[in-house]
Amino acid sequence: MSEQATMSQPRIMGWDVGGAHLKAVLINAQGHVLDAKQVYCPLWRGLNELESAIDVILLEMQAESHAVTMTGELADIFPERHSGVLAIAKTMQRKLSAVNSTVNNEVQLKFFAGKKGFVAPDAVAQVTSDIASMNWLASMQYLAQKSQQAIFIDIGSTTTDIALLSDGKSHVLGFTDAARMQFDELVYTGVVRTPLMALAQKIPFAGQLVNVAAEHFATTADVYTLTGELAPEDNMADTADGADKNIASSARRIARMVGWDAHDAPLSAWIELAHAFKHAQLNLVRQAVLTKLSSQQNTEATLQLIGAGAGEFLTASVAQQLGVPYRSVSDFISAESGLIKNMAKVCFPAFAVASLGLSR
Repeated sequence: MSEQATMSQPRIMGWDVGGAHLKAVLINAQGHVLDAKQVYCPLWRGLNELESAIDVILLEMQAESHAVTMTGELADIFPERHSGVLAIAKTMQRKLSAVNSTVNNEVQLKFFAGKKGFVAPDAVAQVTSDIASMNWLASMQYLAQKSQQAIFIDIGSTTTDIALLSDGKSHVLGFTDAARMQFDELVYTGVVRTPLMALAQKIPFAGQLVNVAAEHFATTADVYTLTGELAPEDNMADTADGADKNIASSARRIARMVGWDAHDAPLSAWIELAHAFKHAQLNLVRQAVLTKLSSQQNTEATLQLIGAGAGEFLTASVAQQLGVPYRSVSDFISAESGLIKNMAKVCFPAFAVASLGLSR
């Protein structure tokens, strides 16, 4: 599609404001992805991080309207979720309005409020509990238009969302973080930022079951750097020690988790340890998926796993272990290129909220 043809069509940008990343996906009126981008945004450092991340995205993408979902209200700079939602919403409105005013065009902005649909900026204060941490529901509402029976799994940098889709409708037990955590629909494990001490207290290493240090020495980004499964563009967060993200540094950090130094064993030993931590994380996700599978009453229906996020490769492994058919959300995305499609997959809630916003 030519740039001139693209610019002549109305476009909508979906935003997913997380606590560690800001994600944006630009689509045209046909739902075709024109661009997608993820920017590291450590919101716990202050709202200035969000402002800077918005600026970075707006340098590359412009749209006539915007749809926003978020989880960043959980950042500990906010005393509670209500004020977090308000602060993020006001920041988005101010930044987007400033850009649109330069082109003499009033910003068209709406926020995804879960089961209540989209709301205008002036209604946010009344529905903050419906806006908070609802990006997974935007994904589910989009997928419900595409699939009848599935378990959706979005493994990101920090958390994993798991939700059952049955008869073309989402069937979840929880709509708050507390309830979703209780029912294994929100699992605090991801492929970049999760401290390895959160995966297991003991881990197989050098032919023994050894204790894991209760220290923030290494993260899952080190694991998947060593296994070769984490794309560099998805590894944006700071390392545990603030040092490099290369293989040697990841080996040094993961060695500390079992009380060793990297030079105490060959690199192959640390790669093997990384696979042991991967197996521990797979167990966490698999157990949550099994909970959903056991709740599926219609045993005659063909159930598949649909994976999204930077950790989609883990979902594919879980599906293989369970003998369940697997599909990537990439199958439901039309994009300008394979590179853009892959980033839209990583930013799937942003893509979903933009797509939902087309008709609402």
